Amino acid sequence: MLQNKSFVRKTKKGGVLKVVNQHYLRDDIYSGSSLDPDCDAEAYKLSADAAHYLVIDTNLALHQMDFLEHPAVDDVVVPGTVLEECRKRNSAAYQRLRALCSSSARRFYVFSNEHHRETYIQAQPAESPNDRNDRAIRVATAWYMKRIPGKEVILLTADADNRRKAVAEGVRALSVQAYARLRTDCPELVDVGAVVMRGGQDDDETDMVIDGAASNGRQQQQPSDGPRQAKRRRIYDEHMPMSEVTAGIKAGRLHQGPIRMSRSSAFQAWVSSESAGEDIQVQGREAVNRALDGDIVAVRLLTPAEAAAASKAAARRPQKGGGADAHPEEASGDEDDGEPWEDSRVAEVTMDDVDEKEVTPGSERVMGRVVGIIRRNWRTRGYCGSLKDEEAGKRGRQQSRLFCPVERRFPLIRLVTRQAETLSGQRIVVVVDGWEADSLHPVGHYVRKLGTIGDKDTETEVLLIENDINTSPFTPGVHACVPPLPWSIQKSDWPGREDFRELPICSVDPPGCRDIDDALHVRPLPSGNFEVGVHIADVTHFLKPGTPMDEEAAARSTTTYLVQRRIDMLPKPLTEDICSLRGGVERLAFSVIWEMTPQADAVSVRFTKSVICSKAALSYAEAQARMDDERLHDEITVGLRRLNSMAKIMRARRFDQGALALASPEVKFEMDTETLDPLDVAVYQIREANQMVEEMMLLANVTVAEHILAAFPACSLLRSHATPAPKRFQPLVQAGVAAGFDIDFSSSKALAVSLDKAERPGDGYFNRLVRIMATRCMMQALYFSSGTCAPSEYHHYGLAAPLYTHFTSPIRRYADVVVHRLLAASLRITPLPESARDSQALQRSAGNMNMRHRNAQMAGRASAELHTLIFFKARAIVSEARVLRVRPTGIIVFVPQYGIEGQAKIPESMGEASLIFNEEKQAVLRPDGTIIFTIFDSVQIKATVEETQGHRRHLELTLVDKSRWNPSRQAHAAVRAVPAAQTAPAAQTAPARLAARTLAASVVKGAPAASLASVVLIVAVPPAATARHESRDI
Repeated sequence: MLQNKSFVRKTKKGGVLKVVNQHYLRDDIYSGSSLDPDCDAEAYKLSADAAHYLVIDTNLALHQMDFLEHPAVDDVVVPGTVLEECRKRNSAAYQRLRALCSSSARRFYVFSNEHHRETYIQAQPAESPNDRNDRAIRVATAWYMKRIPGKEVILLTADADNRRKAVAEGVRALSVQAYARLRTDCPELVDVGAVVMRGGQDDDETDMVIDGAASNGRQQQQPSDGPRQAKRRRIYDEHMPMSEVTAGIKAGRLHQGPIRMSRSSAFQAWVSSESAGEDIQVQGREAVNRALDGDIVAVRLLTPAEAAAASKAAARRPQKGGGADAHPEEASGDEDDGEPWEDSRVAEVTMDDVDEKEVTPGSERVMGRVVGIIRRNWRTRGYCGSLKDEEAGKRGRQQSRLFCPVERRFPLIRLVTRQAETLSGQRIVVVVDGWEADSLHPVGHYVRKLGTIGDKDTETEVLLIENDINTSPFTPGVHACVPPLPWSIQKSDWPGREDFRELPICSVDPPGCRDIDDALHVRPLPSGNFEVGVHIADVTHFLKPGTPMDEEAAARSTTTYLVQRRIDMLPKPLTEDICSLRGGVERLAFSVIWEMTPQADAVSVRFTKSVICSKAALSYAEAQARMDDERLHDEITVGLRRLNSMAKIMRARRFDQGALALASPEVKFEMDTETLDPLDVAVYQIREANQMVEEMMLLANVTVAEHILAAFPACSLLRSHATPAPKRFQPLVQAGVAAGFDIDFSSSKALAVSLDKAERPGDGYFNRLVRIMATRCMMQALYFSSGTCAPSEYHHYGLAAPLYTHFTSPIRRYADVVVHRLLAASLRITPLPESARDSQALQRSAGNMNMRHRNAQMAGRASAELHTLIFFKARAIVSEARVLRVRPTGIIVFVPQYGIEGQAKIPESMGEASLIFNEEKQAVLRPDGTIIFTIFDSVQIKATVEETQGHRRHLELTLVDKSRWNPSRQAHAAVRAVPAAQTAPAAQTAPARLAARTLAASVVKGAPAASLASVVLIVAVPPAATARHESRDI
């Protein structure tokens, strides 16, 4: 059957063109149920034993995906009308719905109602497209009722008018809430349904609508189109309509940009706006005006008088309870989480953070107020946390409860649940549904339970969700791209490759490393020079562009390393076997071969695909032991010594050119083989073997960057490191003035010289502390497409290199995969994929790489912090610390032995109330002017694990009274002391480290908490969790 639609349109040249659309209708489109006698067996998807079938409408698909994804919801018919509307209106919802329909584990069936002869309908005169689509869905539901008369068919819709029409047509229709209440076999479905906000479509009086947040903890019920049950005081200003926002931005009255919350509070924020010329500080609940971290907002700048008033208000400590006219929730003690923002726990702030600033009342920063939301960026994956401890209500009754996110940068969320007693003491996931102007808190709904608070696996799941790490198993389509095991090199793999199997190649990695993606060799040449080779796993031989595995790898972009596990970018058969350059097995590689003089000058370089057979897979310690053992003179050991000698020369040369030698505390964990709890935490030792590998990887990356940019100047993937803004050096300069050394940051070379001169006689750790502080001044290194930036922006500040990229780790970084393809195309080995030819598309891909790389770093740090808390939980340890900064609210200390840092609590016995914290002089004084502490002083602290509101645990550092100091006191026996050799900056630091894992350092505002510094996660057991050396992440 054929339906024709014709219309005319005017062309650009003024002509008239008749367009005819032909819509083909069929009668061989099946219902997907075995109960339908005419349905083909291959189309069976719906269960014959289901209690009923559900048909959903578009609004349900757009706004109730958490409900649909619940395992208890199955046997769902998705009309083609709904799928097409979702595709047009919400890509994220469409992808989630498509995943449900394509999953073999779920029973969701797509019924192509728009192409079925009996269910296709034409729009009636004056009928809107929305009404026509609603009618089409009702017709499809009626068709199912007729087709399968013995099975109940229910239309689920949030539109009350659609339900009324369905009932009039003889179709049973329910809202999500009404249906959930019928499902007594799964009572938690009532909680999973998204909250219907006022003004929504669902006006069924039997369905509950949260009207803001009830002051007495009870849920209010009302039809959305009915009168307000009680007049509520407006807390926030209404947001401007988009027309006014657009006009204000165009006129220069408003500024737009993403809002970033302080890690210590949901109501202290900055908005990055190009039109304002600098970041705009937004301070206070009313000024933030219901914006959440990541939203794109419109901001009005405050006048000087308004800014002064806002700063004065922020300087006052918030009081619980409020006054007589306080909002009911404020009066009940629900203001934020009952803790003033100044005392909030502070998470990591490092050079990888994009210029997160300290909120200082009275500062001269530009201040503003959010007046409109341009785009909401609420997490579809939800927010992790727990219910706030409150008096329990009656079992089984709906209760309005506050949900406390684990991250303080998000506000408390109001939700209604029948499972309050069950969910108490559990980590759960909640999604935000809306935030009305008269509600103190946003409103959300429960999604799922993760596990018991404090359980290691549960908390690990929390940190993965919070950092948006994809832990989903690889799909069958991805696994189909992986060659079956056991795999070996075939004759078809050889064309175009050189045979390097006889070369003295070896790999040097962290202990227990399985995803080995680089190996080295050196051999003498008759000319007296040396051939030096860096061999990288040829991942792109297996990872073909456009395949499901390539799309998945591009989305994940990086492997994430936690203390006890690894979340791979690629399937394990590839990462640990087929591509891994293991010792004694033949593997495919992409090789960079130099001819170098004994003085490490490159004479020539070439690139080639190759076949190698590594003669040894060594750990850093094993490689160092070989080089140090003068009795060994085998080919591998001699080669390692030669490579190390060259690496020292290259390293010194880079420093002379202005590369920076920065520092970051690095610790490793040794795990119990059974419980996987940390038994030991110690400072990670950097050896010459580490630096040798680092130098060779740097050389390869720089060399490849130069080559691909020459071949593809408009679409090369490079990595830049911007010169830090002068204001970022202010804390370091201030410390230098207080400690008596000068900091010149006019160039990287000048900064390097200043750091080298920052010494204190008799204090071997002083220079390292200075370098740790310098690390925090740095910006984050970023991937970018060469066609989107000026050549002057290609520079890598920390390496003092004009060009840089990532080539050496394609097993765990997608950026390296892209670079491998660029290099292969430049050598005419394989054509360049279309995806890599588009500079703008490559830039978008680079943006995802940057985000995923940062997320993986933050997840790794959070995992290290979690295991540090587990280690300290049963221990109250006293250890030496160094004063790293003095702030108006207290002192920040660094504990070298454990790599932890935070604000130290000063006990009352030390007269904390009378002490003066002089930030300008970086000193703590008594009222009579006597200096007690100054920056870089050595103090002793006691570290304990404390738990605050929302079951947030942190390390609390407390100064030990000087009268009780014992300088010779040893730290806990389970933790090894720092070897003296490790305090030398040359042996500890790597200039490349500035863009890698760095010190997670800086407290935003006086918090009695410690944040874990960046770590190299070298786990003794199990080896699968072993992380790569940070030089790979430069």
